[in-house]
Amino acid sequence: MIEWPESLSYWHWLAFGVLVMLVEVLVPGVIFLWLGIAAVLTGLAFAAIPSMSWEIQAVLFAVLSVLAIFVGRRVVSARQAPTDHPTLNRRGRTLLGSQHTLDAATSGGRGRVRIGDGVWRFAVRPQGHDLAAGTRIEVVDVEGTTLIVEAAAEG
Repeated sequence: MIEWPESLSYWHWLAFGVLVMLVEVLVPGVIFLWLGIAAVLTGLAFAAIPSMSWEIQAVLFAVLSVLAIFVGRRVVSARQAPTDHPTLNRRGRTLLGSQHTLDAATSGGRGRVRIGDGVWRFAVRPQGHDLAAGTRIEVVDVEGTTLIVEAAAEG
């Protein structure tokens, strides 16, 4: 029979909660903060009800962990302010609407184009159409690191 869980006190839960919250400093993602809060709440519940069995404590911790993560994610997402740089770290999105000239013809509706100091892969829309070298293209979408382009309108 397992004997160590029966020797748990509420101090163990409180210490575990603080320790887990300290792990949050080292690991990104804000998950350990909510788990630490759940452990502290479990410790406080155990302090209020000392006759609580270790099985109930474990279930309470599991339920509080799930609730804390859901509530925590809502709180964090609601508090995020709109950014003045919505395309930061999404370099392809900064190219939407830009026009460029092809150096080489496409093959199978795919090709590469030099933009600034880089070379970007692209796919032609409608799918499968080939374009000749010297064609002016416009970036209309981005899928991962592949630009989606169309032949630019004349004019």
